[in-house]
Amino acid sequence: MARRPMTPVDAAWYHIDGPVNLAQVTGILITRKPLDFAKVKAVYAQRLGPFERFRQRVVEHGFPIATPCWEDVPHFEIDQHLHHIALPLPRDRRALADLISDLASTPLDRERPLWQAHVVDDVDSGSALIMRFHHCIGDGTAMMAVIRQLFDTTPDAPLAGAPGAPRLPAEPGLLDRMVAPAIDSVIGSARTMLSTVEAGIAAVQHPEQSIAKAAAILGGAGMLVNELLGESDPESPLKGVFGMKKRVAWSEPVALADVKAIGAPIGAKINDVLVAAMTGALRTYLKGRHVDVNRMTVRAMVPVDLRPPERALELGNAFGLVILELAVRSRHPLQRLRSTKAHMDALKRSPEAVAIMTLFDLFGRVPKPLEDLAVDIFGSKASVVMTNVAGPRQTLYLAGVPIDRFMFWVPHPGKQLGMGVSILSYQGFASLAVIADARLVPDPEAITEEFNREFAQMLAAVRRARTGATARTTGRPSIRRGPSRRGSQSAS
Repeated sequence: MARRPMTPVDAAWYHIDGPVNLAQVTGILITRKPLDFAKVKAVYAQRLGPFERFRQRVVEHGFPIATPCWEDVPHFEIDQHLHHIALPLPRDRRALADLISDLASTPLDRERPLWQAHVVDDVDSGSALIMRFHHCIGDGTAMMAVIRQLFDTTPDAPLAGAPGAPRLPAEPGLLDRMVAPAIDSVIGSARTMLSTVEAGIAAVQHPEQSIAKAAAILGGAGMLVNELLGESDPESPLKGVFGMKKRVAWSEPVALADVKAIGAPIGAKINDVLVAAMTGALRTYLKGRHVDVNRMTVRAMVPVDLRPPERALELGNAFGLVILELAVRSRHPLQRLRSTKAHMDALKRSPEAVAIMTLFDLFGRVPKPLEDLAVDIFGSKASVVMTNVAGPRQTLYLAGVPIDRFMFWVPHPGKQLGMGVSILSYQGFASLAVIADARLVPDPEAITEEFNREFAQMLAAVRRARTGATARTTGRPSIRRGPSRRGSQSAS
């Protein structure tokens, strides 16, 4: 049977799975009207065709080092991957969170293609669709390509379309190639390194020489190795021994117009504001867990998209990682925003994203034990994984039904990263989603609820400052107004 080797980076993500910490991405869409399961299945059967990885399983093949390969599944049946269930009683938000948590805690069947979808009835007056896939299939940008293929911009779009043609325009990521100024300075050196890395046998025999060689050839990015061998994030409720169970939670959506209004006075980007609000929520949560937040460090592993525009519709993983220090020591919301902006601006000049992706390419060529060592090193330097993805700006439709909300939960693989935080924008709003080890963070909803309170405080502070400035200019007394809120007590 024909096999196609994985790219080294995809192989690294395939091997990064742990027995209790899976490298799986879980996403959900919610509709206000019920989905027709037969129609949804027809959409998936028709439009997943251009993506062969959804019909392939992973097999280990080769000697002396077995490497992961893609292999077509004989007599592939989409019925093995699409399921139709009802939300358990009492059919509220907690029941939906429990269902997502159970699915996110369950490994995918490695004898089959590594994805699965559930159409869930009785979610308020409508439905939900929960989809899981293994990270080796693709990253967030790749899965947005799948979304653009599956969904429509009108309710009456024909089922069939031009094979492989994008159904929706691509959106720029919220990170917007954050480290682009630094990428060009090291990309040539990275390619040189990859061209000199052989099959991996030498790396197995002398791993320390391979790491030193990588650092030497990377030149300006050699500082990365020193950083990775430096001080680790301290112990906290976010780090510890993992259990089998995950817990998920999500925020109420916040308007991107308000996000921009918060950032405008200091020139902060959308990403700066959302990360600052999340940091404030994390600070409050850690204080509630009796952590001295004024004396501790919390870092996040942040993916940065490195995929060229001409590869926008390809699957696979094409991102690097940067280590972002979160401003948990800052006491005031707008002070946290300024600190966050400063940290993000510093990363724009850093070669870390390309350097780490290059090292993942290297470690994807060697046996799993050596890769596990690298993952342990990376994981010790941070406490959370945090990612932002820009979703479609317009309303999308699945099988003729408008989609009200999109969210996803990013994995936090390895032995020390206890939580994953993801932000996705859709229809002019952004939502925060948190997945965490249930033993370490049994109440992630406390973080997502605090995110909304923190955001409201930031918006109120900016409005007060603007109103005060106007009053000083006009000579009229200022009038304080609180922020508007957009919330719901429903399952969505």
